[in-house]
Amino acid sequence: MKKLLILSGITLCLFTTSCDQGFDELNTNPTAATTVNPAFLLNNAVINSSHVNTTLQYDMSIVQQTVTPNSGVLAGANFNQDNRDYTQQNWLRYFPEVIRYTKTAIDLASKDPARSNLVNMARIWQAHGFMVLTDTYGDIPYSEAGVGFIDGNTKPKYDAQEAIYKDIIKELTAASAALDASKPKENADILYQGDIAKWKKLGYSLLLRAGMRLTEVDLTLAQATVKAAFAGGVIEDNANNAVIRHNANYQNSLGSILNGTEANNYYLAAPFVNYLKSNDDPRLGSIAVRYVNAASGPQQIPANAVIDPKVQIGMPFGFDNGGIVAQAIKEGLTSFYAYSQIDKTRLAKQQAPMFLVTAGMNKLYLAEAAQRGWITGSAADYFSAGIRAHMEQMALYDERSAIPKAAIDAYIATHPLVAATALEQINTQYWVASFMNGPESFANWRRSSFPKLTPNPFPGKSIKGNFINRLTYPNSEISVNSENVQAAISRMGADDLDTKVWWDK
Repeated sequence: MKKLLILSGITLCLFTTSCDQGFDELNTNPTAATTVNPAFLLNNAVINSSHVNTTLQYDMSIVQQTVTPNSGVLAGANFNQDNRDYTQQNWLRYFPEVIRYTKTAIDLASKDPARSNLVNMARIWQAHGFMVLTDTYGDIPYSEAGVGFIDGNTKPKYDAQEAIYKDIIKELTAASAALDASKPKENADILYQGDIAKWKKLGYSLLLRAGMRLTEVDLTLAQATVKAAFAGGVIEDNANNAVIRHNANYQNSLGSILNGTEANNYYLAAPFVNYLKSNDDPRLGSIAVRYVNAASGPQQIPANAVIDPKVQIGMPFGFDNGGIVAQAIKEGLTSFYAYSQIDKTRLAKQQAPMFLVTAGMNKLYLAEAAQRGWITGSAADYFSAGIRAHMEQMALYDERSAIPKAAIDAYIATHPLVAATALEQINTQYWVASFMNGPESFANWRRSSFPKLTPNPFPGKSIKGNFINRLTYPNSEISVNSENVQAAISRMGADDLDTKVWWDK
């Protein structure tokens, strides 16, 4: 009876004007957020910059660090084929989850002069996101990108990569210089907790990276940019690395893949393993595991796991799932499941950090800059420091990957920089130092042409040349934003894996 009376009262209220009093207050959630702290938007952009499995399927496979023998849904750089389910993933991750958030953070924070540091932090991180995108695809939406939420533009024009890079350099230069430690601290920042000195180093580190990208296409601008970055001060210590830290709630995408459905499908590539092994590089012991005598995926268990560098065997290119069986037997393995892999319990664990900009990478770029005569300091010293920094970085993945100081010292002593082969040595070491950061490995290999790799011999390739030079645009973009896509294609070249980006000469 009480329930009936209550319901009758509510029904009566609907027809009684007196019940309008307080209606707005009644239908307002007093705990709902009415504004968004733009620092949280920047944080979203940061954590979503952690790379997805395109880096395994294409970037790291193109530069011959990893490979899978499987076709079908895993076809990609392993067969030099265009699989748009994968080539689109950097685009679909970075535009909505990085660029959109940084653009919105800048828009909101710009309304408060006290938050100018947050504006400049977001500009710096946005520049990183745009570099990943334009390095991957070439011409992309830039000047009109990421503002559909703000101004309703859902069909942004594509800018030429040359214009993009020149504006990125301006953005990084201005934003890094404008950071001001006397302004209120952005404590919510998850990357550096609002530490302006560290953000400045990141900004100038990305400026260094942008300058080095241009060495084959605009030497004057490259030199000036690198000199400005060096003068500003870059990351030269692992404590200042730009790293995405993962946990049980936000897992490393590569770790999730390699510990999940594809645990038995990806392998360390023979060129990468052979380089480390032939040079007695202690990093191989930090990176690799081989499930000796594994005759199947289910036999890739801890009891069969060996991390000794001496027993590691990389999987060669040129074989599909059928052909690799005979090749494995030829190499004395029980099956292809016994080839070396990235250790899923260390570098590729689900909570492994993702290093995006590091002291090791920077030191090697400084070595090249010094070798070119652009900055002061010894190229040989920078080179050794870059190797050391990356070897010490191994411990930051997992304590079981730590390399003893004596082993680091011994390697550096026996691998000095030689002037006649300096650029090759520096950039081959960069190939190693950027391992697990596929977009950066792929970009610098195209820029420098080192290490010298033998083309993948698989016969079923869909490319005309020897190597993949860029990834293709998403089909969704072609269908929805076709006019602007076609304008980019007419300017840049065919939307295929052969077309080179502007700075790749």
